[in-house]
Formats: sequence, structure tokens, C-alpha cells
Amino acid sequence: MVRELILDTETTGLDYEQGHRIVEIGIVELENHLPTGSCFHYYLNPERDSDKKAQEVHGLSREFLSDKPKFSDIAEEFIDYISDSRIVIHNAPFDLGFINAELIRCEMKRLNEDMIIDTLILAKKKFLGQSVSLDSLCRRFNIDLSERDVHGALKDAKLLASVYLELIGGRQSKLDFGTTNKINLEEEDRMFNLDDFYKNRSLRNINHLGINDEDYKMHLKSIQTINNSIWKKINS
Repeated sequence: MVRELILDTETTGLDYEQGHRIVEIGIVELENHLPTGSCFHYYLNPERDSDKKAQEVHGLSREFLSDKPKFSDIAEEFIDYISDSRIVIHNAPFDLGFINAELIRCEMKRLNEDMIIDTLILAKKKFLGQSVSLDSLCRRFNIDLSERDVHGALKDAKLLASVYLELIGGRQSKLDFGTTNKINLEEEDRMFNLDDFYKNRSLRNINHLGINDEDYKMHLKSIQTINNSIWKKINS
């Protein structure tokens, strides 16, 4: 089983080194490139105001966030949730910088960057010289943006999950996050097991088509000229 976590954050500003903080964190879980219905989501009290432009992006006021937990309150739960799974982020240095700054405040270890997949890098390699923002990629892959009036960490994580699977050529790019049921892949494999499918099935009658004798003789003659012909091996 491959567990991947699609992660996004919203913040009070652009630079954690200037004291900006996370105001929302959202994660959606995939197993074998399919949504499990499991999510990790919190609005967080940053204990400071958001920059005007940042608040215009995420729409989260200090008043709304004032009674929400601080990052330190959910840090252990966050680390337990991510465990040792791969983490998929769009423009990973931005989110990682903020998350690691929060973890350092809590005297906890930074995230292992070897487990991070940056979809911005994947997209830049795939679409050289073209816009690879999350919005642009959603439009390119016909992923619905109609409900994205403002940015939201969980909402954007769900969009990014679909984008990620398009970028890697995944098995199911149009994800349904409305279900909490996991797909039983072993059962799915059994459904498509060819040995079981053909077991005890009678052979179908061959349709006897009218074949021109001259064409058939020419066909047999041409087979004899093929080096290492599979037909010779079959008939031997």
C-alpha cells in the first residue's frame, strides 16, 4: 500500500522569518492513488494579524481565528497523522518553511524533506515555460474551480490531489472526496483476474468466413519467409 498525503496551508503572510504564521492546514489522504475519505484539517490561531493581501486570499479574520487552537495544540496530532508517509505539496519550500518554523517553536523535529513531492517541480518539467500555478493546472486538466471563491487549505489540497494524479498519469484523476469508503484493491484485482475469468468457460464457436483459396495460399507462403516466425513455433 502506498500512502500519500496532499498538503496545503494558508498563512498570515509570505515570510515565516518575519514572524508570519499558519492560519489553516489541510491534508487529504490517498492510498494507491485513491482517496480514503480521511482528512486532517484545522483553522489555527496565529496570535497576530494577517497581512491585508493574505487575508484577501484566504478570507480568515483574526476575530474568526481567535478561538481556534494554536499550532502547538495540534502539533502532536499532526506528526502522528503524517507518520512516515509521502507528502505532496505545490511549491513545497513555502509550506515546508512555515511548518518547520512551527515545529521548531514546539521544539519538535523538522519534516523529512526526502519524503516531499513538489508538484510545482513536476509541472515545470512537464509544461516548460508555461504557467504552472494551481489555478492554471486545474484549468488545463478541466478540474472544477467553481467553488473556489477564496483559497482554503483543505479545498486546495483536494484540488491538488486531482492535479497531482494528472501530472503522474494516475489511475483516477477525477477524485470523489464525498465518500469515506476505502477501495478494496485486492477485491478489485480478483475481479479482473483473467485466469478466474476464463476458468470453466466454454470456447466460443468460430465464425467460418468465406476465404479466397488463392489469398490463403499466398498468406501461407509469406509466413515461410519470416525469420523466427512465431507461427512456425506454434505449429511445431
